[in-house]
Amino acid sequence: MLNCRDEVLNLTKQLVSIRSIVNTDGESVIAHSLYTMISAYPYFQANPEKVVIEKTINDEKARYNVLAYVKGTKGKSKRTVIIMGHMDTVGVDDFNQQEDYAFKPDEWMELLKGEEIPNVVRNHLNPDEWLFGRGALDMKSGVASNLFLLNYFSEHPDKLDGNLVFIAECDEEDGSHGILSALHTLKKWKEEQGFTYIAAINADFVSPLYDGDQNRYVYKGTVGKLLPGFYIAGAETHVGAAFEGLDPNYIAAELTRQISYSSDLCNLALGEYTLPPVTLKQMDLKTEYTVQTALSAYVYYNFFIHSWTPKEALEILKEQAKIAFQHSLDSFEKRYKAYCKLSGKKFNGIPWKPRVITYEEMNESLIQAHGSNYIEAMDQFKKNLLHDDSLDLRMYALHVVEEAWKWMQDKNPAIILFYSSLYYPRIELSGETIEEQELSNALVTAVEKINDLYKQPIKVKNFFPFISDMSFLSLSDDEAAIQAVKDNNPAWGTKHYVDYDLVREINVPVINIGPYGMDAHKKLERVEIEYSMEVVPNMTKLVIEGMLQCE
Repeated sequence: MLNCRDEVLNLTKQLVSIRSIVNTDGESVIAHSLYTMISAYPYFQANPEKVVIEKTINDEKARYNVLAYVKGTKGKSKRTVIIMGHMDTVGVDDFNQQEDYAFKPDEWMELLKGEEIPNVVRNHLNPDEWLFGRGALDMKSGVASNLFLLNYFSEHPDKLDGNLVFIAECDEEDGSHGILSALHTLKKWKEEQGFTYIAAINADFVSPLYDGDQNRYVYKGTVGKLLPGFYIAGAETHVGAAFEGLDPNYIAAELTRQISYSSDLCNLALGEYTLPPVTLKQMDLKTEYTVQTALSAYVYYNFFIHSWTPKEALEILKEQAKIAFQHSLDSFEKRYKAYCKLSGKKFNGIPWKPRVITYEEMNESLIQAHGSNYIEAMDQFKKNLLHDDSLDLRMYALHVVEEAWKWMQDKNPAIILFYSSLYYPRIELSGETIEEQELSNALVTAVEKINDLYKQPIKVKNFFPFISDMSFLSLSDDEAAIQAVKDNNPAWGTKHYVDYDLVREINVPVINIGPYGMDAHKKLERVEIEYSMEVVPNMTKLVIEGMLQCE
């Protein structure tokens, strides 16, 4: 075991002190700080071309990645292991007036001793055992671990029969511009240096999976994440004639009841289930008060997948939307009849039927109906919409759907299903390739060795359960699945684009060995020092050794 605790701890504190909140100038500050730090290592002073700081590609923000590599001298192998982690953090609005303390771990822990906090948290206010602060857990301690290993192997390249690549990427907490840009550098080095990428090790955080869970987890592969959006067109009416129209909020409510928290939508693979979908936004699209019901509504859900492809997920969600639409019409009819019975008014029936259309289906039908007029008008609309800086990717996609809906001849109530944001591909290490088998074996061997030295059990699971940049190192989906992402994302090719072919070209199996702690993204975020600063670097080193046959 390397004696690395104090060095990784100090590096973590140094990184936490940098206010690198996503989508702020701090992302640039931390990247330049890391670049300066790595450039000062003797190996990189002698080989300055082996560390780079690079601006992200196709990004509205001025932010950077830092990448470096060490070439082993033990042999002539081209086998290359990637270690990676993100530099950015979420914001600190939850700290309110205490936000400056979020970046001062020692002072923050002292201040917390006088605060009203849960006993379990108070028991962690021991600076020899825990470190508090924004990013301490997610995931600057992971980056610090990787920095330590980069420096270690730069001082001992003779122990490497192969190569080590270090990536510190930006923008993980939002749009993953960092890792998507870093892929281009990985490809360049693959061609110029002849690197054969055989494994990637991410250092994102892990946490207890249930109350009382004492396990520490490492993961093979990662969960996939989609953001299905639903544009719901209703039938407008005056509130004084409520049953003459169909409120889209009514359908949206039923859709959320059908989808959100539904265990039927937990995807099973390799004995592990995803979390169910949950609503991330639900709104109608009225911009001002009137006594008319809304014309339309918008809702989108977080949707995790293990084995389902984006194409299969569309089919599943389309069926769920049809069920929800039918349920809403059934209950609408029942309530309409009950009102007529109370008031003595005549029940006139309801004219609507469930109608659920994917964006791809709607777009194809409009091309057939309107041809080049529709295509050219929509292309111009999308380009003009790019000038509205207030729109994030999700709202941009919505406005494209709204505009396309205006071209529909049949304006009867409908649900338009589409993908409203970035697809994070699922990665399943099924052991189908030699590299996957080797990486799985190296991880299991490392865990077995560490378990004999560490007090808490370390468990290996198949899918990292949180969204991460791991998703862009490999691709388990076939072309048809990726085409479904492209064809059903209204922002594709304008505000949004991912070079999935480049992901497939890199295509390296990936695992996660990251720091352990609690309350990531929360005010009481904290990381356990012994596991994160001692175990994680040494376990990662063992996997690197297993893959590159180091001494």
